[in-house]
Amino acid sequence: MMAPSFESEYEIRGPALIHPPMTKAMQNRSSSQSAEILARRDDFVPTALNAPETAAATPPSDWQTAMKRAVRSSAELRRILDLPAARGVTAEQSFPTFVPWEFIRRIRPGDENDPLLKQVLPQPGEDSIEDEQDDYPAFSADPVGDLDAAVASGLLHKYHGRALMITSGACGVHCRYCFRREFPYSQVCSSTDQWRPAVEYIRRHTEIDEVLLSGGDPLTMVDSSIERLMDAIESIPHVRRLRIHSRMPIVIPQRLTKSLVSRLTSSRLAIWFVVHVNHPNELDADLLARLGALVRAGIPVLNQAVLLRGVNDDAATLIELCRKLVDHRIQPYYLHQLDRVRGASHFEVSVAKGTRLMRVLRASLPGYAVPTYVREEPGADSKTLLPISRELSGKRCT
Repeated sequence: MMAPSFESEYEIRGPALIHPPMTKAMQNRSSSQSAEILARRDDFVPTALNAPETAAATPPSDWQTAMKRAVRSSAELRRILDLPAARGVTAEQSFPTFVPWEFIRRIRPGDENDPLLKQVLPQPGEDSIEDEQDDYPAFSADPVGDLDAAVASGLLHKYHGRALMITSGACGVHCRYCFRREFPYSQVCSSTDQWRPAVEYIRRHTEIDEVLLSGGDPLTMVDSSIERLMDAIESIPHVRRLRIHSRMPIVIPQRLTKSLVSRLTSSRLAIWFVVHVNHPNELDADLLARLGALVRAGIPVLNQAVLLRGVNDDAATLIELCRKLVDHRIQPYYLHQLDRVRGASHFEVSVAKGTRLMRVLRASLPGYAVPTYVREEPGADSKTLLPISRELSGKRCT
């Protein structure tokens, strides 16, 4: 079967929606220079609306409007949430603020220590030189070795039997701990026929039976682009599973459209959907209802969380998160030790503390509700299990 041809339907320009490579030109670019999202090349979607309070009062039904209404400045975010102005210079020129109103509504106004706010609010000193802990490598631009694993444009092949496609450089939110905040998307993904080299690589490598869609966030692509990419992957006989990693449903729940869910359920591939929730306050009623549509359609939903200082580094929060997930038939999958990307040192929790927390989780929850505590190491053939008990220390998992 011939692979379908591709033409890019989703083009991204500027720093506000795409994580830029860290060049000096990028560093010097004005933060006022906006991103432009083109759902199609001839269909310009404006960067932002001029009435954020209206956006808060009337949530849009479509996800693209929610994207263009997102808050793109830490000063504006602080004003909306009744917070004092920041002291010092933040890292917004190198990694811009981008927070949808759907997520902002879950943040407590006036509380600078709100665990959801901490994930998205730039802090002065993010770009300072971080201290090393133990013998683990220092903070860097590519802490998990993505660039060394690139085998084709937009394709990473780290682990046996699986390949990961970088489908888009855009995200629905800019999390300050993002391990790809310096990933050179513009160099890795071409704007025309961007998936062809990746699809052809997968077609040639018959040992690959599972494809992961990642980014950025794959759900920043329009449904028609996702459908054409799925058509191409489905045309490869030895691929049996498709795993979609996305934070979009968490920050903009209306992204889970009926047409998207219908396309996923009609696939010949076994679809696995992986979301990213770090704190139970992220799980509001609208979000859970949207994820419930996937679950009811027979699509397994897994959750990956990152252990973050000041966000979820206490047992009560993690237990509440895991219980809330399994109450809605969402499987806690991984609890990640922070990937040591530059600018995120203030989020790091020691492995010793993580180990203590995991022991409390194991003593407090049924086995199926306990995530696996892991760290991703560059060049390793799988995630590395972090110690909960002495006999598990340093072993590998998939």
